[in-house]
Amino acid sequence: MSSLLHAFTILAVSAGVVFFIAGTVGLVRFPDVPTRLHALTKADNVGLGLVVLGLLPYTGGLLGGLKLVSVWLLTLLSGAIVTQLIARAVR
Repeated sequence: MSSLLHAFTILAVSAGVVFFIAGTVGLVRFPDVPTRLHALTKADNVGLGLVVLGLLPYTGGLLGGLKLVSVWLLTLLSGAIVTQLIARAVR
């Protein structure tokens, strides 16, 4: 069971890293600010979600899992707010 859990963690965190890399490529390659923001925020939100999902089995309890999920939710919220502010400033 432990090796299956390790494999799940490696798979989820690796998929999260792939999403982070895809968001970075979108940030570099897209031509204007709104498309760059869209690529970066979507890929980073999914990437962080996958990393959190992969790390959840190793938190040691419910409180640790809630901390990880709350960090992810706060990142989602702050990313959406900052993206809106940047997009309004660029207009």
